[in-house]
This record gives sequence, C-alpha cells and structure tokens, in this order.
Amino acid sequence: VKKIMPLFSKSHKNPAEIVKTLKENMAILEKQDKKTDKASEEVSKSLQAMKEILCGTSDKEPPTETVAQLAQELYNSGLLVTLIANLQLIDFEGKKDVSQIFNNILRRQIGTRSPTVEYISAHPHILFMLLKGYEAPHIALRCGIMLRECIRHEPLAKIILFSEQFRDFFKYVEMSTFDIASDAFATFKDLLTRHKLLVADFLEQNYDTIFEDYEKLLHSENYVTKRQSLKLLGELILDRHNFAIMTKYISKPENLKLMMNLLRDKSPNIQFEAFHVFKVFVASPNKTQPIVEILLKNQPKLIEFLSNFQKERTDDEQFTDEKNYLIKQIRDLKKPTP
Repeated sequence: VKKIMPLFSKSHKNPAEIVKTLKENMAILEKQDKKTDKASEEVSKSLQAMKEILCGTSDKEPPTETVAQLAQELYNSGLLVTLIANLQLIDFEGKKDVSQIFNNILRRQIGTRSPTVEYISAHPHILFMLLKGYEAPHIALRCGIMLRECIRHEPLAKIILFSEQFRDFFKYVEMSTFDIASDAFATFKDLLTRHKLLVADFLEQNYDTIFEDYEKLLHSENYVTKRQSLKLLGELILDRHNFAIMTKYISKPENLKLMMNLLRDKSPNIQFEAFHVFKVFVASPNKTQPIVEILLKNQPKLIEFLSNFQKERTDDEQFTDEKNYLIKQIRDLKKPTP
C-alpha cells in the first residue's frame, strides 16, 4: 500500500534551509531577469513553510525551539529587511504571508523581552521602509498592517514620532487613493493616541511644527480627512495627559476663529466635531484676554447661533446640555474692568 505523504513533508526543512532558499530566490527576483517564475514559486513555498513554523498547523502548536531558531535566522541573515525592501516583487498571497510572519515574530516574547522589537530598534530603517510603503499602491495596505503592529510597542512608536519622517503622515493622509489615505490616517491616529505619556511629551516638544501641519488638515479639500482630523483634535485636547497642549491650543485666538468658521461649515458632521473643540475654549475657566475679546465681540451672534445650532439632535441630551451651558457662559461674560 502506497503511503500518503503528509501535507507537512515539503516544509520539513529546518529554519536555516528555509531562510537560505528564500534569500537565494529573493535575490533572483531582485535581478528582475526573465527566469523569475521558478523563483517566485520557491519564494511562495518558503513563505508558506515559514508561516507553518510560526503559526503551527491546525492540529499542531508551533514548536518553541524551531520558532526561536527561525527568528534568529531571520535577524542574522538580514532576510527580514530584504522581505520588506522587496515586498512589491512578491505575489499577492506572498505579501499577505510576509505581513503575517512579520507581525507574528514581532509579538514573540522571551520572558519580558521582545527580541524583534530590540532588533528593529537597532535597525530603525525597517520602520521607515514600511512608512514609505504608503507611496507604493500595491504594498501600502500591507505596510500599514505591519506599521500598526510596530506602533503597539512603545520603543518603536517613539522612533517614528521623533523622526523627520513623521511629518510624511501629513502628506499620506491627503493621498488621492481613498483606502490608502484612510489607512494612513488609522496609523497616524494610533501613533498619537496609543502611548499617552510618550505622545504628550512629543507634542509638547514639537508643538509649533506639528500644529502648523495639523491646521492644514483642518482646511483639507478632502471631507473625510477634514472630519477625521477634527475629531482626533478634539480627542487629543480633551485627554487629561495632554493638559499642557490643550492649555496652549485654547490660548491662541487664531484657533478659536478657525473653530468658529468650522461651526458654520456646510457639513453638519464637521460642525458637530468643531463644536466639541469650540466648547473647550468657552468652558475654560482661564481664558486668555484675546479669547475673551473675540467671544465678547461676537456675544449676541454666538448666543443666537448656538440657540439654533443643530436643533434636530433632540435625542442627544448631553449635546443639548453642553449647548445650554455654553450659551450661559457666553451670556455671563463681562468686559474686563480697565
């Protein structure tokens, strides 16, 4: 009786062999010669084999030693870098495998250590290759998935935040391809909200440049970007970790003027998000002189405007309460005694 070969036989190679095969065939793909079909197939097979080692099969848990060996081979051979640098040369399924392998190996822990986080911290250009992936439509979303996995780890988030390249996000979230712009925004938001103390520190140190760039997003022609940016701004200044940033933001008259303009935007959703930033200016007990002056100058207009503002939101009690509170605050404003 002929024995049926087990499904796993192809990938019974040890990690060193898989990595070697993958490396050799990636080199063939990089040359971009005619003979890439065979290499392409070998790359797919090796990635499958690697994924099986890391994720196990439906009936087998991945063996710890083999996983450790594979991780070590990936670091030592520089293959992790090669796979990301040449992601666009790998076929669709293979790209998916690369991101799964990358994210899986990134989560690996030995005690309290995360070896891949340490490896990427020592080779930060990996992060910047992933970030630059937003410029290449075929790999943008895959790179986004890997980038967000990196951002879960504070040391890697810190490298990106404090880099020159962070400002590229302002360009990526404005890209004309909707799904790439949305993905870039999801990563951008993650970076600015996940590690609270790190972000507060970053925003305090870079307040002027960041908010100058950020303001452009609030003037964006792209409705989705404009709305998401406004919502995120509200989230950032209402987070207690960012108290110093909020204080600075609401002391500036040009910011108040911008919010008053956005309250009259043609989109009700943008008006609503602007309201949640505007309320912070009005509710603050320590308003700066220029802020008080703007509110006083527009006092009757603002009271009338807020009284009729989004009346159709009848089921939102909190919104109605906040609106009434603001009307009272504005009504009670007094000219400072000279």
